Amino acid sequence: MDIVVENGRIAAITPANSAQGDKVYDGSGQYVSSGWIDMHVHAVPGLDPYGDEIDEIGVKQGVATIVDAGSCGADRIGELAQDAARAKTNVLAFLNISHIGLERIDELSNLDWIDAERVMEALGSYRDIIVGLKARISRSVVKEQGVEPLRRARKLSLDTSLPLMVHIGSGPPGIEQVISLLEKGDIVTHYLNGKANNLFTPDGNPLPALQEAIASGVHLDVGHGTASFSFRVAEFARRHGIAPNTISSDIYRGNRLNGPVYSLAHVMSKFLLLGYSLNEVIAAVTEAAAVWLGRPELGRIQVGDPAHLTLFTVTEGDIELTDSEGETRIAKRYIEPKGVVVHGSFTAC
Repeated sequence: MDIVVENGRIAAITPANSAQGDKVYDGSGQYVSSGWIDMHVHAVPGLDPYGDEIDEIGVKQGVATIVDAGSCGADRIGELAQDAARAKTNVLAFLNISHIGLERIDELSNLDWIDAERVMEALGSYRDIIVGLKARISRSVVKEQGVEPLRRARKLSLDTSLPLMVHIGSGPPGIEQVISLLEKGDIVTHYLNGKANNLFTPDGNPLPALQEAIASGVHLDVGHGTASFSFRVAEFARRHGIAPNTISSDIYRGNRLNGPVYSLAHVMSKFLLLGYSLNEVIAAVTEAAAVWLGRPELGRIQVGDPAHLTLFTVTEGDIELTDSEGETRIAKRYIEPKGVVVHGSFTAC
C-alpha cells in the first residue's frame, strides 16, 4: 500500500504504486507501523549521568515520540519544553515529584524537595507535555526516607488527577510495600529487573503483590536501562504470562553509546528472542503506549490522524544481546529502524 501524507497528516491509504506526491520514499521490503513510542527515556542533555539529546534517542533511532521519565522536576521542566519545541521528535514527560529532578541521584532523600506548590506551578505552565508524575523509589534515591516519598507522590497524584510512574529497584523499602501503594493506571517501570528486591521469587514465581497489582490495573513497563533488565526474570514473567504492557528503553547517553541498551529497537529485539511475536512487540511500543497516554492517534495508521510512522526491517543474522546483569545471548534476527515520520517530516535512520 501507499500512505499519503499532506500537511503533517495522513491524507490517504491507497493501493501500492497508485499515489502521486512531490516526495516519495520507497519502503519496499520494509514494515511500517505507527510511530514508535518510548515510554521511558532521559532527554535533558545537561543532566549527568542521566541525560541525552532528544533527537539522538528519538527520530535518529526510529522513535517518533519519547516520554521523558522524570528527568526534570519543577526547576527544569521549562528547559525540557524549550528543547522539545526545537526537536523533530515528539516529546512528552513525567514530572519528577522532587523539584530538583535528576540534578542529583538521591532526589527523594530530602522530603523538603517534594514541594506540592511547585508541582502545581509546573502543571499550570507545562500541562500540554506532562502526562504523569515520576517517583524513583529505591534505596539509593530515597535513602532514609523509606516509602514516605511514595506516599507523598500518591497524594500529589490524587490532587492533580495524574497517574504515577514508579521506578523500583534495590530495597529498602521492600517491593511489596512499594507495589501496595500503586493504583489502576499507575506504571511500575523496571518490572523485569534482576535485583534482590524484584517482583519474582528466586524460583521464578510472581509475588502475590505483583499479581494483585496486575489485577487492579497497574501497567507494567520494561524500562531496560543500565541495571534494570534481566533475561532470567523476563523468562520467569514469560512463563507465567506476565507480558509487558509497554517496552521502553530507559536510554541516556551512557547506555546508548556503551550498552547494554543502545536503542529502543535493540531492546525490542530482546523480546523477539524471548519468544514474543513481532505483532506483540510492535504493539507494546505503539498502540499500548498510545492508549495509556490517552493519545490513541499516536498508535494507529488512520486517515486524518497526525502522520507518525516508523519504517523498519526484521533482519536475519546473528546479533549479541546483553542484559543488565551482563548475560549475553545470540539472537538470530533483530529489528532495524529505517526511517520515521513525525508530523509529516521524514527522517532516515
